[in-house]
Amino acid sequence: MSGNILHFYCGGNTAKGFANLFDSSLQDLRRLYILKGGPGTGKSGVIRAVGDAMVRSGHDVWYIHCASDNDSLDGVVAPGLGVGIVDGTSPHVVEPRLPGAVEQYVNLGEAWDASALADRRSEIEALNDQIKLAYDRAYAGFAEALRIHDDWEKIYIENMDFEEADRLTREYIGSLFPNSGTGKKSRVDRRFLGAATPSGAVDFVPNLTEGLKRRILIKGRPGSGKSTLLKKVAAAATERGYDVEIYHCGFDPNSLDMVIVRELGFAIFDSTAPHEYFPERESDEILDMYARCIKPGTDEAHADAIRDLKQRYSSKMKESIGHLATAKSLHDELERIYGQAMNFSVVDSARERIRREIDAIAERYV
Repeated sequence: MSGNILHFYCGGNTAKGFANLFDSSLQDLRRLYILKGGPGTGKSGVIRAVGDAMVRSGHDVWYIHCASDNDSLDGVVAPGLGVGIVDGTSPHVVEPRLPGAVEQYVNLGEAWDASALADRRSEIEALNDQIKLAYDRAYAGFAEALRIHDDWEKIYIENMDFEEADRLTREYIGSLFPNSGTGKKSRVDRRFLGAATPSGAVDFVPNLTEGLKRRILIKGRPGSGKSTLLKKVAAAATERGYDVEIYHCGFDPNSLDMVIVRELGFAIFDSTAPHEYFPERESDEILDMYARCIKPGTDEAHADAIRDLKQRYSSKMKESIGHLATAKSLHDELERIYGQAMNFSVVDSARERIRREIDAIAERYV
């Protein structure tokens, strides 16, 4: 019987630059393999192959996707085994806590022909400079989009009934949590449910909420209190000792997009663009923050300003995604250079060694 797979991101291309939440998903592991090596050295392939093997063996796994390459993985974790494998190269550098005892470095750079790469040094340097410039432009664009979004939010914040928002929050916390807690310490996993990628906005909401008995889809406008409500729900979960998955916004990592408490079988999430969903199960609920907390007629009274802000925001986001696509294209060229200098039989041997070691861990602990 195959294991179950959860898909999410631990890194994001955001308005604050590259945001890294990797450490959260790597807590309490028995063994963590940190892959080193340049682009095109087979890190994602090793991660996927080992992850697929664990799934076929019946283990549940988490696939950590790469926000900068829609076809790549940054890591895989088998929580039941206490095992993980991650790409430990920039920008998602993973710092070891107990090197040797828990973390094991795997240097795939041992498989490349250094002299062949040295002959193409100037080309590699030029590509790296161009990639950095593309990312700098993307992050600058996202930052400008956030400033526009802040102005958009301000319209609704100035027309917000904060007392009603507080009542609404208390109402939902009361309906989501039993009166008593668990008596244990909460585990908190911080992740991204989606990301800005070279192919545009991508999210894994359907996968992450599959099998949950209750889904609360929050509707509203920018600044209507969605993230604040989610932060209070997450705090209530941790205070009561429930394990909680906190999904940050892939655009503004200071905001939240979703909270899941699997012990209680619920997910509550921002269900507006770019991750807009509608009820498709009988148990799905709509929570409309605009209807409950914003002064009636706000959309109509500020229609011209909202239309302008929305257009400017969308234009800047599209421009920034274009820079990510440029970075991806340049990175593909870099991968081809490194790939031509690789002895992939060495990578295959490293992959098989990792698989054997994980099989031994499974026999010992499962």
